[in-house]
Amino acid sequence: MAERHDAVDIIKTKRGGGTLADDQIDWVVDAYTRGVVADEQMSSLAMAILLRGMTREEISRWTAAMIATGERLDFSSLSRRTADKHSTGGVGDKITLPLAPLVAACGVAVPQLSGRGLGHTGGTLDKLEAIPGWRAALSNEEMMRQLEDVGAVICAAGSGLAPADKKLYALRDVTGTVEAIPLIASSIMSKKIAEGTGALVLDVKVGTGAFMKTEADARELARTMVDLGTDAGVVTTALLTDMSTPLGRACGNGLEVAESVEVLAGGGPADVVELTLALAREMLAGAGVTDVDPADALADGRAMDAWRRMIAAQGGDVDAPMPDAPHVEEVRAEADGVITRMDAMGVGVAAWRLGAGRARKEDPVQASAGVYLHRTLGEEVKAGDVIMTLHTETPERMPRGLAALADACDGAGTVEVTPGGSVERRLVIDRIA
Repeated sequence: MAERHDAVDIIKTKRGGGTLADDQIDWVVDAYTRGVVADEQMSSLAMAILLRGMTREEISRWTAAMIATGERLDFSSLSRRTADKHSTGGVGDKITLPLAPLVAACGVAVPQLSGRGLGHTGGTLDKLEAIPGWRAALSNEEMMRQLEDVGAVICAAGSGLAPADKKLYALRDVTGTVEAIPLIASSIMSKKIAEGTGALVLDVKVGTGAFMKTEADARELARTMVDLGTDAGVVTTALLTDMSTPLGRACGNGLEVAESVEVLAGGGPADVVELTLALAREMLAGAGVTDVDPADALADGRAMDAWRRMIAAQGGDVDAPMPDAPHVEEVRAEADGVITRMDAMGVGVAAWRLGAGRARKEDPVQASAGVYLHRTLGEEVKAGDVIMTLHTETPERMPRGLAALADACDGAGTVEVTPGGSVERRLVIDRIA
């Protein structure tokens, strides 16, 4: 069968700053998925998109073409409305864990299709797999049944959702085109729209530990994704949130599960609680539920009940203690003062090197590895106080974990203690709708 377009012509159009026609976009995405357009050609087009950009209409069509390569889920048979959340990733970002059962406890179903970590940002599935027996892989039938019975599911996305994205994502990773905002936005939103949720809240991180280092880039990505969701008929909002400092005190898979349970029990770090509630309110509003305060569901135990049911439904032992790392090392304050810097990237890379993350998608992760912050941004310390504890199952990893802390901020280090210092952190920077 003769192909109706030529990849080289499409590359030249975008390379020259032109706008791709709908039919060109539909064809090139489909033909790449079928293997007709070669990796070399798609990598050339991805670079042209990185350098030349795309219009809102182009990005919307590109996203629709990615969705069209696979299946779409349909939650219309559920007895309640659905809402989902996506984070662009950060350090200590365990928010999905308390958030999904919290929103479910407030009457909205949460189909949370999540992924695994790569590099310094942790993956939700890796965290939950620290719970003995818990399984990430569910069939569509199991997912629908759990959403109806429990109201929340966190599981792996099936291979049938936007298969073009999986192929293109791997290509972008090795061709220096990961940063192309049109391709980031369409990658995230093709999967979220295909997932079929009625409302979507985006947590777009900005800061040293985030993918987007500047507020301008984060704002552009958030705006692009909100527009894509809106164009597709999904009620979509975004919060720009700070990721210059880790979220909470726990960074690492089992450590973050334990902290999430603290939040569900009515405690936990103030920043984790603040962001969980802010995102819950956005999700509930997007689903049309405005007469329920999620803070009440945290306080009265309903969110914890939903968590226990959600974990048990996927085979997890909800009462099992998190594994303890056999090798720990403390980092202590060298002077009196206030912590005026707790660099998210330094902590994230340290946790990754200790075994909490992976460099390649096939690498295993350690359930007990990571970094626990005894003191964090804005808190007072005295010389000799323990600021953080490093955890690993493999002691030979410890020197590189410590080196990551020292090397952060161009060698200035992860932690800065200032005598008489003070600092304020604005966790939620802006809302984009």
